[in-house]
Amino acid sequence: MKILLIEDDPRVARFVLRGLKEEGFVVDHAADGDDGLHAAATGSYELVILDVLLPRRDGFEVLTRLRRSGSTTRVLMLTARDAVADRVKGLEGGADDYLVKPFAFAELLARIRALLRRPRTEEPVVLTAGDLQIDTRRQSVSRAGRPVPLTAKEYAVLVCLVRQAGEVLTRTRLAEQAWDENFDPLTNVIDVTIYHLREKVDRGFGQRLIHTVRGRGYVLRPDEPTANAAAGE
Repeated sequence: MKILLIEDDPRVARFVLRGLKEEGFVVDHAADGDDGLHAAATGSYELVILDVLLPRRDGFEVLTRLRRSGSTTRVLMLTARDAVADRVKGLEGGADDYLVKPFAFAELLARIRALLRRPRTEEPVVLTAGDLQIDTRRQSVSRAGRPVPLTAKEYAVLVCLVRQAGEVLTRTRLAEQAWDENFDPLTNVIDVTIYHLREKVDRGFGQRLIHTVRGRGYVLRPDEPTANAAAGE
């Protein structure tokens, strides 16, 4: 799961970033409202943690612009303001939850997990591609009714492929959607992750779902039969 943290206080940012990464989340960070709005509008995030008191553009304006653009990304407002009027303004502006500083990390984590269990309004709880099913609420995967255990990174890459089924995803796009900003483009980690996904998702089934488009990237095509499904190209 990929999260964007928009927070200008370096101590709070370090605290949240460290804790979330230890919990297995991929987290990007923006330190002001302009950079945060750009990242939220152009990136692919499951959740935005948004401070209110930000330089250059406050959190309320970031939230308003996101919602006006049609974004349904879940937003958790995070701020030192505890006035009822501010909480109402955030929630009525389209925030999904509101947490007042100072806070315990355990509560932040519980609120994040509760928000991530809610499906986005434009997306079904269960994603399907042929006989492959992904339950986004439980973060579980099955194929032809058989459970497919995946690592967190394998799951993130598979969700990207299924959400954009039929579309060729370059290694750069997969890195942007499933890794954080510290991703090293010189490594072969994406290819290794795809290899393991194929071993778990495709091997032993009569139809291969994950395909290589040489020189371009990878694509998930559930409607393309193949005789060598187990070969794992």
